[in-house]
Amino acid sequence: MATDKAARVQAEAVLRGAGDGEFLPADALGDGFRILIYSHDSFGLGHLRRCRAIAHALVEHRSNLSVLILSGSPIIGSFDFRSRVDFVRVPGVIKLRNGEYTALNLHIGLQQTLAIRASIIRHTAEVFAPHLFLVDKEPLGLRGEIEDTLAFLKERRTPLVLGLRDVIDEPELLLPEWERKNAVPALSKYYDSIWVYGLPQICDPLAGMRVPKSVRRKMVYTGYLRRDLPASGPADPVPLDNPYILVTPGGGGDGEALVDWVLRVYEQRRNMPLRAVIVTGPFMQQEKQAEFQQRAAALHDVSVTTFDATLEYLISGAEAIVAMGGYNTFCEVLSFDKRALLVPRTEPRREQFIRARQAQEAGLLTVLEDDGIRDVKPMATALRQLPQQNRPSDIVVPGLLDGLDNVNRLVGRIMDRRRARALPGTVKAV
Repeated sequence: MATDKAARVQAEAVLRGAGDGEFLPADALGDGFRILIYSHDSFGLGHLRRCRAIAHALVEHRSNLSVLILSGSPIIGSFDFRSRVDFVRVPGVIKLRNGEYTALNLHIGLQQTLAIRASIIRHTAEVFAPHLFLVDKEPLGLRGEIEDTLAFLKERRTPLVLGLRDVIDEPELLLPEWERKNAVPALSKYYDSIWVYGLPQICDPLAGMRVPKSVRRKMVYTGYLRRDLPASGPADPVPLDNPYILVTPGGGGDGEALVDWVLRVYEQRRNMPLRAVIVTGPFMQQEKQAEFQQRAAALHDVSVTTFDATLEYLISGAEAIVAMGGYNTFCEVLSFDKRALLVPRTEPRREQFIRARQAQEAGLLTVLEDDGIRDVKPMATALRQLPQQNRPSDIVVPGLLDGLDNVNRLVGRIMDRRRARALPGTVKAV
């Protein structure tokens, strides 16, 4: 049931004699430095795009480094990857609106799906033999699926790093969730470092959490992850003759309200100063996508498209951005220095709301709260004022976008320690 890439990894493991518990030495696959990145989520684009940005930055700066990404994203194949970056796709799961998960495509139970995922993850770690395991957000993975792999790599003295975005959730919501997942003990038991992709003066992901001081000492704030234009342009570029506002709800799975709100403004206010380019996101329900495209077709100053794997080009060319406030969009707003209006969601997590509120207090952007009524007047006013507001660069925040540079430095230190252990007269790590 594994994907072709996963099946190939498993076949290689058998050929190399690793399939029956004979673990490979750390350098069995060559002299290069290998990083395995785990991204748990199958729905949305945030986790995948963050891991991809880190992987690309690492291989761009180091010719002897390779990165393999473990992901359940159903659209990971739609993205281009640099040389020495590849992925293994595990069977997908999807989070329901009540917070529970279910299998995405397979007609089997969740426990069976998780068992398959855990097996592929463990087997990939055995064969790939990483020199660093970087886990995105979930300390034990989805429903604990990577704990066996963490224990295996810990025994082999592989450095284990947890990467956290700047905000996870409100403390009163995060605390019971992490207690249920046994997450805090995992931070002490398994992880050598915790990299926070943000700055403490803007957000602390563990604020209000009861964590040991030893865990706090593991935390390193890197700054936000700068984004650049992709090497290749869009395959099907949207015609952009006039200045425009870009409206993007990220993956789009919960962005229907934002798109509808903006569309109603343009339907009822026919003299908006800038046209709107709306990218609904690939996970928005097809019926809603079709509805929005039909409504936009009746307007002279609105265009709607579903998905663009090179969204950075649309962001770069926009006069301003209207978005929900996910981590990646926030990084892109900062990186391309765009005026932004955020309309953050508050369910099932308040992560976007916290980030947007803190960023507004810092003067980096403006926020319009969704009150559930979504009257046209406040949105129309906010859109009209948007082109006149400050850019993020008007506010000086030292180290704001140093994230990828600092991740490279941190990886460099791990590589240096590995080289030192391998010098003659020392015990070589395995």
